Amino acid sequence: MADGASAPVRLQVLVVDDEVPAREELAFLLGEDPRVETVRTATNAAHALKLLNDQLFDVVFCDIKMPGLDGVELARVVSRFTHRPQVVFVTAYDDHAVDAFDLQATDYLMKPVHADRLAEAVRRVVTAGQPDTSTAEDETIAVELAGVTRFVRRSQVRFVEAQGDYARLHTAEDSHLLRTPLTVLEQRWSAAGFVRIHRSTLVALAHIDEVRVADGRTTVRLGKDELPVSRRHTRSLRDRLTPL
Repeated sequence: MADGASAPVRLQVLVVDDEVPAREELAFLLGEDPRVETVRTATNAAHALKLLNDQLFDVVFCDIKMPGLDGVELARVVSRFTHRPQVVFVTAYDDHAVDAFDLQATDYLMKPVHADRLAEAVRRVVTAGQPDTSTAEDETIAVELAGVTRFVRRSQVRFVEAQGDYARLHTAEDSHLLRTPLTVLEQRWSAAGFVRIHRSTLVALAHIDEVRVADGRTTVRLGKDELPVSRRHTRSLRDRLTPL
């Protein structure tokens, strides 16, 4: 290996699914990926927890609807591990996409899983696991629109508005209601360039086109949208836009 070259990624993977054909197919596809070193399988959450206690895994590909402890509950347990493997949900149902976001799952795959989509999920696992790159990696957010689950990248979000205990994500084309409080997004997305400009608004610094000051009031323009900046948050906005 040449000096300075990084070692190739070799993932330790656990597949959890109570359905034999789905479990074997996913394990086979993952085993064909050169970034994957070993694949072990579990028939249910209890079996998975035993394997997780015996071996360190980089990622768990987990079905959601299983007898006993389901995949979401398993992910909650895994999130408390000292060595916390990443989680990718693999399911035939789209009604747990919001839970996946809340649990900071790396990806959310719909069955039947296609090889190209699975390869993209592995890429996200690899990228998220690289040192000092987690904040730079673009996050994928599952949102619901007219009963259909869609996936929006964080980099597409221009600003976020609080709506009670929910948050509304605004992109250039649309808006999406997310079952996550604004304060949670503020903490999670601060390193990605999101800043509070009002008690009910976060903006993405990368999408700000103009900052205007008139009659003592500050506003920011993001495309066609002009948003007020509260006096309380004006200084912090200016500090983020023009750091020393």
